[in-house]
Amino acid sequence: MTDRFRVSELFGKRLEELGIAPAAVLRQAGLPAHLFQPGQGKVWLSTEEMFAFYQAIQAVSGRPGIGLTLGSEQRLERYSPIAIAALYSRSFGDALNRIARYKRTVGPEEIEISSRGSETAVRFVWLMAEDKEPAPLADTCFASMLTVGRRGTGRPIAPSRVEFTRAETQRDTYSQFFNCPIVFNQPQNRLILRSEDLNSPFVTHNPDLLELVAPQLEAELTRQLSELSLKQQVKGILKKLLAGQRPRLEDVASELRMSARTLQRKLLLEDVTFHNAVEEARRELAQHYLLHSSLQLNETAYLLGYEDPNSFYRAFQKWEGTTPGEWRCSHQQLATA
Repeated sequence: MTDRFRVSELFGKRLEELGIAPAAVLRQAGLPAHLFQPGQGKVWLSTEEMFAFYQAIQAVSGRPGIGLTLGSEQRLERYSPIAIAALYSRSFGDALNRIARYKRTVGPEEIEISSRGSETAVRFVWLMAEDKEPAPLADTCFASMLTVGRRGTGRPIAPSRVEFTRAETQRDTYSQFFNCPIVFNQPQNRLILRSEDLNSPFVTHNPDLLELVAPQLEAELTRQLSELSLKQQVKGILKKLLAGQRPRLEDVASELRMSARTLQRKLLLEDVTFHNAVEEARRELAQHYLLHSSLQLNETAYLLGYEDPNSFYRAFQKWEGTTPGEWRCSHQQLATA
C-alpha cells in the first residue's frame, strides 16, 4: 500500500478565498512552497504530511472551526469525482456507500460505516497513521459527508450526535453546524447518523450522469486492486465490512464483482480459505484498535464482529498468547520507550 494522498490542485485557491495564504500554510507544515502553484500538476501528500498540512491550516488561520468551512464546499465544479458520484446517487445511504467504496482510490484511507439499532456510525480510518488525525481534518471529513447529505436530500439533515476524541472546545460552533449534541473526550471521532435518514432519497439523483462518472471510478478501483493479491483484496474488504457484523463470503464476492463460488475457488488456488482471511483481518484490526484508539475491549470486540467479548478474548489469546489488555499495555510501553 502506497502512503500518498491526492490533494486537489484547487485547494490552494480555496485557501486564498478564505483569506489564508497557501505559502504560509505550506511553510508552517514544512512542505515545498511550490505545491499549489500553476503548472505543478497533481499534488500528493503522505499521511504524515497530510496531518501536518491540516494542523498548519488551523494554526495559520487562527480559526478553530476552519475544517467545517473547508468541508462545506457548495460549488459543484469543485467537487471531486467521488463527491459527484455520491451526489448523483439514489439516496443518502447509497451516497455514503459509494464514498466508502471509492475512497481507497485517493489514498490509504477507509471509511467504516456500522449500523446498530436506529443509529449508523461513520468513522474515517487512516491506515498509515502513527498519530491521531488532527481536529481540522476530522471536521472537514464530517462536514463534507453531511454537506453531501444535506445537498442531496434538499433538507437540513442533523446527526444524532457527533463524537470527538479532543477535549471540549468551541461547543457552540459545532452545535450550530451539526445541529445535534456534541460529545467530547470519546475513544474515536465518529459521526452518528439516524439510520432512517440514510433512506432519504436524493433530489439530485441523476442516473445518466452517474453512469458517466461511476465507470471511471470503478476502473481506477479495479486497477488498484489488481496490484494486490486476491487475499490482500479480500482482507481489505473484510476490514471495511467488519464493523459490528461478520461479513459473509457473498458480501465480499459482491464487492469484487464476482460470484461467491468463483471467489471461493480463486482463494483455494492461493491456498487460502475465507475463514482464515476473516481471522487474519480480525487479528490485524484488533492490533490496530488496541494500539491506535482508547476503545474499551468490549467495544473492540463489537467492531470486530464478535457477539460477545469473551469470544474476542479467546481468539486474541490464541493469536498472541496473551490477553488483549496485556498486549495493549506491553506494546504501548514499547512505543513510548
